[in-house]
Amino acid sequence: MEQMIKEYAKRLKLSWIPANCHTIHAETNEEFLLKLFEREVQHRDERRINLLLKQATLPKIPNKPYDWREIQLAPGITKDYILEGEFTKNQENLIFYGGVGTGKTFLSTLIALNLMKKQGKRVKFYTAASIVNALLEANEKGDLGKFLNQIEKLDLLILDELGYIPLHKQGAELLFQVISMCYETKSIIVTTNLPFSQWNNVFGDPILTEAVIDRLIHHSHLIIFNGESHRYKDSISQR
Repeated sequence: MEQMIKEYAKRLKLSWIPANCHTIHAETNEEFLLKLFEREVQHRDERRINLLLKQATLPKIPNKPYDWREIQLAPGITKDYILEGEFTKNQENLIFYGGVGTGKTFLSTLIALNLMKKQGKRVKFYTAASIVNALLEANEKGDLGKFLNQIEKLDLLILDELGYIPLHKQGAELLFQVISMCYETKSIIVTTNLPFSQWNNVFGDPILTEAVIDRLIHHSHLIIFNGESHRYKDSISQR
């Protein structure tokens, strides 16, 4: 009988039940089936979340509550609207602007975790430099279409540290292609230390820069991160 259970479970793609069904205790057949299916569903949800987390390639973040005291929210939105990823339902973008170490990457990562764990959404985290390098490599290998298809399946794309280094001309053009593809179809979070007036220093072409900004700021919310670097303040406090 055990072998038959394994065979049927395999055909039905039930991975938790065959090895664990003997651990279920219930007073009725109905209760037994209910508990069995609950555990199988829970197992599937956990596997899916773990896969989403692995694919997202999120950075490590501090294990502490987020400090909102020096965050200036755009009019009409709330902390929950941002943190719970409600903006993704309308394919809206978030632009996080502020100095180094002010919590932009931390908040974008918290949003990503909530979207994956609570809603099962697909998220991918890149620094601006890493996505440009990936785009250039994919283009060189003839895999650009495959790479763009992976981006197209996302619910949220995070572009971190835009503005820290100038982009390669071809890389900037490929990044614009990604942003254009995401326009009004999925959400993007951009973290940057530069005001829009200085983005030409990153993209290197005024027309391209204007086109990038035009697509990003339409249906977007600007969040301003004031204050000093948290990492700097932490290092001072530990001396």
